[in-house]
Amino acid sequence: MIANATGQPKRIGVFGGAFDPPHHAHVALAKAALEQFALDVLHVIPTGHAWHKARALSAPEHRLAMARLAFGNIDGVMVDARELQRTGPTFTIDTLKALQAENPGCLLYLFIGADQFATFAQWHQWREILEIAIICIADRTESALTQIQFDVYAPHHHRFFILKLPPMPASATQIRQMMALGATTAEEARKLVPEAVARYISLRQLYGPG
Repeated sequence: MIANATGQPKRIGVFGGAFDPPHHAHVALAKAALEQFALDVLHVIPTGHAWHKARALSAPEHRLAMARLAFGNIDGVMVDARELQRTGPTFTIDTLKALQAENPGCLLYLFIGADQFATFAQWHQWREILEIAIICIADRTESALTQIQFDVYAPHHHRFFILKLPPMPASATQIRQMMALGATTAEEARKLVPEAVARYISLRQLYGPG
């Protein structure tokens, strides 16, 4: 067993996403996850081949660079490129199994949004995910988590926890849409992402009209 400094099993968090672009709510989630679950490390993992998304993602090198700019100065965060380096479809279960193999005896915490939780039963090998990881659902307080949603997982209630976050309206979809509307709106959108990420977007001319 790999233990932390206190002799307890190492507590490893997993926070995956397109990060196209990473924004202030993503950063807030990472900081809250480290604090509320006393993690030894949080792996921030940009999605690789997103077979489940209808739109094409920005180039992997851009999303990895932006993730490093957004999260790189947070103690306890490791920006992990493994899914970008994996060929074929990207499945969460594969990443969790790899981390488990690398860290025998560790405790794995998977951080997902309320929207992802709503479709969790459709995830590839979701039952196996529940055997490997504790699921931590980020609740921005305005979300509509209901008991009915949890009832689907009745035998596994002990595997779900809530990560509390303040209300934060930003979403990557909204930011991309704002940036495509013109200079004034794009400037407002850049306020919703970390300053270094905003500079990167401007330099690389990402998300512009057309």
